[in-house]
Amino acid sequence: MEFHPALAVSNIKNHIPIVLEMEKDQYGTWAELFRIHVRSHRVLHHIVPVKNKTSPADTFSAEYEQWTTLDNTFLQWIYSTISTDLLTIILEPDSIGMEAWNRLADIFQDNQNARAVSLEQEFSNT
Repeated sequence: MEFHPALAVSNIKNHIPIVLEMEKDQYGTWAELFRIHVRSHRVLHHIVPVKNKTSPADTFSAEYEQWTTLDNTFLQWIYSTISTDLLTIILEPDSIGMEAWNRLADIFQDNQNARAVSLEQEFSNT
């Protein structure tokens, strides 16, 4: 098995200097920096599923072992770049990277309509 470039990242905060927090509207910036990073380190498939391809089924294969290692590396990247409050919300046992990524997207993108209405009301009141 060859060495994967994602495993060479020793400090994700050098690549993604933003700590994602509930109170700050930085999700779009954070997510784009993350997408750039995962593309450059060849682990985009842990965010965007490849058609007809999931994690390897044979849990004893070298391919499965590498997939699991990369997915856990990807999870560590997410967990290291979000606030403790967000970590508490999205952390689930035996979670895979794509599930954590999608939970974060749901938190920030499902709020967009409600937030827009709230800001519009706030603007109208001033």
